[in-house]
Amino acid sequence: MDDLFLKIIAGEIPSKKIYENDSVYAFEDINPKAPVHILVVHKERTESINDTDESKAYIYSDLFLAVRKIAQQLGIDESGYRTIINTGSDGGQEVFHLHVHLLAGKKLGSLV
Repeated sequence: MDDLFLKIIAGEIPSKKIYENDSVYAFEDINPKAPVHILVVHKERTESINDTDESKAYIYSDLFLAVRKIAQQLGIDESGYRTIINTGSDGGQEVFHLHVHLLAGKKLGSLV
């Protein structure tokens, strides 16, 4: 399977790394939708939320603990940020490897 994010994690495709630990790799989105737009990717490939169950709950804790650390590192934890997970084609998912979008750096409008 051809996985763009696994190639980025492996260093086969360049990225601007923001954060990394044993489970998670985070980098700047190449098509940002806000002044701060970071993709937070688990190193274990899971296609989407639909491919997880209780046995993979650690993926969510790994991702969101990393989001919290990144927000602190970037100094956006106090002013606020948005997290988004797109699921499936109709949900806007373009890369089928579960990931969190972290957006910040300006006042973000309501989506609903």
